[in-house]
Amino acid sequence: MKRVLIVGAGKGGTALLEMLYVADRMQVVAIIDHNQQAKGLELAKIYGIPTGSNWKEWMDEDVDIVIEVTGNEQVLDELMQTSHGKMIVIPGSIAYIIVELLDEKESLFRHIKTQMNHQHLILNNIRDGMIVVDNQGIVQFVNKSTERITGIAKEASVGKPITDLIAQSRLPHVLHSRVKEVNQKLLLENGKQVITTRIPMIDADGELVGAFAVFKDITEVMTLAEENTDLIEIKTMLEAIIHSSDEAISVVDENGKGIMINPAYTKITGLKEMDVVGKPANVDISEGESIHMEVLKTRKPVRGVRMKVGAAKRDVLVNVAPVIVDGKIKGSVGVLHDVSEIKALTNELKRARQIIRNLEAKYTFDDIIGDSPELKLALEQAKIGARTPAIVLLRGESGTGKELFAHAIHNESDRKHNKFIRVNCAAIAESILESELFGYEEGAFSGAKRGGKRGFFEEANMGSIFLDEIGELSLHTQAKLLRVLQENEIVRVGGTDPIPINVRIITATNVNLEKAIMNKTFREDLYYRLNRLPIYIPALQERKTDLPCLIEHIIEKINRDYGRHVRSISTKALLRLEKYHWPGNVRELENVIGRAIIYMDMNEEEINVEHIPDLDLASIKQNPEAQVSKIKHTRTSLKHAIENYEKQYIKKVYQQNNYNKTKTAKDLDVSIRNLYYKMSKYQIEKSNLQDLS
Repeated sequence: MKRVLIVGAGKGGTALLEMLYVADRMQVVAIIDHNQQAKGLELAKIYGIPTGSNWKEWMDEDVDIVIEVTGNEQVLDELMQTSHGKMIVIPGSIAYIIVELLDEKESLFRHIKTQMNHQHLILNNIRDGMIVVDNQGIVQFVNKSTERITGIAKEASVGKPITDLIAQSRLPHVLHSRVKEVNQKLLLENGKQVITTRIPMIDADGELVGAFAVFKDITEVMTLAEENTDLIEIKTMLEAIIHSSDEAISVVDENGKGIMINPAYTKITGLKEMDVVGKPANVDISEGESIHMEVLKTRKPVRGVRMKVGAAKRDVLVNVAPVIVDGKIKGSVGVLHDVSEIKALTNELKRARQIIRNLEAKYTFDDIIGDSPELKLALEQAKIGARTPAIVLLRGESGTGKELFAHAIHNESDRKHNKFIRVNCAAIAESILESELFGYEEGAFSGAKRGGKRGFFEEANMGSIFLDEIGELSLHTQAKLLRVLQENEIVRVGGTDPIPINVRIITATNVNLEKAIMNKTFREDLYYRLNRLPIYIPALQERKTDLPCLIEHIIEKINRDYGRHVRSISTKALLRLEKYHWPGNVRELENVIGRAIIYMDMNEEEINVEHIPDLDLASIKQNPEAQVSKIKHTRTSLKHAIENYEKQYIKKVYQQNNYNKTKTAKDLDVSIRNLYYKMSKYQIEKSNLQDLS
């Protein structure tokens, strides 16, 4: 190792010190400068190299090379004269050239190193794998993608023959033939498929240096291609299903642009694919808002919306559901139903339901909701009555559930497998009621069917008959019914021969029969026959503790009927309902909850106070004292005052219902027959009221 003495610790000396300090074959024995603040002296202290101010003190040392970098020719001459033996003195000018060359070398080295780092960075971050071998087939380089694709770590690859890593590699063949191979398929031992290009490396002198291979993993591509083929088949199948469906279907993308319609859609709307596909979702709407856009916005399905579509303004019912993939909305699918067809089907369904309702009981005691003591007492009495053949008289206000009790009694009895016939005595005109109840013989009256007709009692033989609104029967029909109860036989209208029957009779009324007996509108002997097993069904006002469970049951029922998703009712809304008098009982409660849900937004799940409609319609019943206090005292009888108030109240409700008698009767909680009677009594006519208004 050569020992070097540096004379001069300025810029040049400092640069030499930095360069020689890291040199393997040079050892700096000292650096000399008369300026003790020289930068080179400070650096030497850091490196642990001796320093001094007089170079002569170091000439006796075993120094091989003296480098003069002071730039002073006198110092150089003295060094040349003082040197001895094999000591070499290098002038400053030459030292500067050496420093510049070394700096240039260092700069070039750093540049080359940077380029190599960049190349390694690029090669290690490309998706394609790369392997480089020398002319003997020994692996010199692999990138990270090669490790990922082959599953072999770099440490286990470099320095090994390529055939040890990839037995079927053709790089040795390329080295031998010096011919490149482009885009060749290769199956690796780990099951992955690759496309590879192999190229020999030949230098400027024509010498073989090695070869490299670049390859791409196509396993995922092949899998995706297979999946894409499956998706195309599925898409083709779905399109075939949609186009063959009798349901009118339209599909839009996430932006509300039409994607697909089927022939049934064209049949209803009159619009073809060119009119819809690629167009906004509202292009087919004549009246109404786009349900597709609402569904895309809320991400929730919408069902049963009425609107008009197409140039002909076809009345349709629309159901639309979102298409969500991996949590992202991709579009929506709409199904249109022609309302005219639905009306026809609905009418058929109603007729079928009417037949079923007249032939069997739908409800059991499990369908009667409530845990209040008042209701439990009624249920216990009804269950006892169900096990006996005795006539049952269900009493209670309108809307309390008397019909449910009648169904349940039949289903609990030993006649449950036979017919259950229900008759609303107030809904059948008096002129035909007798023939409907007891039947008629051929020729009994004009229009009578050939061969006659069986009445309700004959239809119900061996089963049960439910006579609702029994208090509305005329005295004549009451006499006929009394004979049936006494003799267990009926005589058809126009006939003479009695027909024996075995029928369980269940009756119901909201009329005060005792008062009706006093007014001579109900037979006392019939009353005692019917009142053998009376069951009083409590009003909702008397069992308000049942409100929560009733509301929960009603919400579930309306959710099923309307396709809604309401879960509960708020505490404040429940408190408000508990304060109300409920003159319409459970029927009115169903009406209130149903209206609340109808007016709720589709995404709301809890009934709040603001959803509850106005509950002041029955104020005359819930606070009669307040109504009486508004009446000015006049010299008239109590009967006349009550009739006058009743007349005015009927007029007001009749007008509020736009002169609809059915709705008026419902709001007044009276039968339609009773309303007709009172309107005739008070001479209330639509024409008179309109003239006054």
